[in-house]
Amino acid sequence: MSSKEDKSRAQVAPSAKTAQKPAKGAPKGKGRAAKTPAGPRKKDQIVVTDGALAKIVGLSAHEVPGVVGMAPTTFTEGIRRILGTRQVDEGVVIARGEKQDMADVDIYVVVAYGVNIPVVADSVRERVRYAAKTYAGVSLEKVRVHVAGVSRA
Repeated sequence: MSSKEDKSRAQVAPSAKTAQKPAKGAPKGKGRAAKTPAGPRKKDQIVVTDGALAKIVGLSAHEVPGVVGMAPTTFTEGIRRILGTRQVDEGVVIARGEKQDMADVDIYVVVAYGVNIPVVADSVRERVRYAAKTYAGVSLEKVRVHVAGVSRA
């Protein structure tokens, strides 16, 4: 063979790099599943958002006898109350640490006139802890009940 034939074959034959290109849309990397930059994902992981947890806490606090309602904790909640739109997560502040299954909760409640406030606060604390653990799988480290007001039921 001459050098001309060798050059023409080299131009026609695909190079090693182009022969191993993945098809469009195929995942890059070796094997079936490529590792993500953040590392392997955990399978079957359930994450309860702060909003969902706040609603569970708010609904469970409303179930306690002696609790008339919740007090707004932020300016936005106060505006919503003035406009007449109340939400079940009103008066609930969730604080999470590094663990997703642990949280601290502050609850601002309005109690009925004539009830024993410490007993109602303890009942709210117990009910909220039970509901968060049972329904959301979140353990509450600290549950602080703030009695923001007293009202006639």
